[in-house]
Amino acid sequence: MCLAIPGKILDTREENGSRLGRVQFGGITRLVQLDFVPEAGVGDYVIVHVGFALSKVNAEEAARTYQLLEEIGMLDAEETQDSGFRSQDSGSSGSGSPES
Repeated sequence: MCLAIPGKILDTREENGSRLGRVQFGGITRLVQLDFVPEAGVGDYVIVHVGFALSKVNAEEAARTYQLLEEIGMLDAEETQDSGFRSQDSGSSGSGSPES
């Protein structure tokens, strides 16, 4: 089964001809390719699959998706608590990848 997850764009940059964004998924932050959604910017929510943002969604749809994932046990409690949908963003990236 393939799963695309909504995430919030925290910042964007150009690198090697591609548009990249630091995107937060619950309590985890990852670097994502944004080339398929040129209209998406900082603060927007995008649906991401295997590192590529595929479409833009509104905040309500993103929150609903996180709620459904939690209900079916696809999110652990720590991730949902840090998601910003239930509490304030923690400000930590949570990723092991280098970011500038």
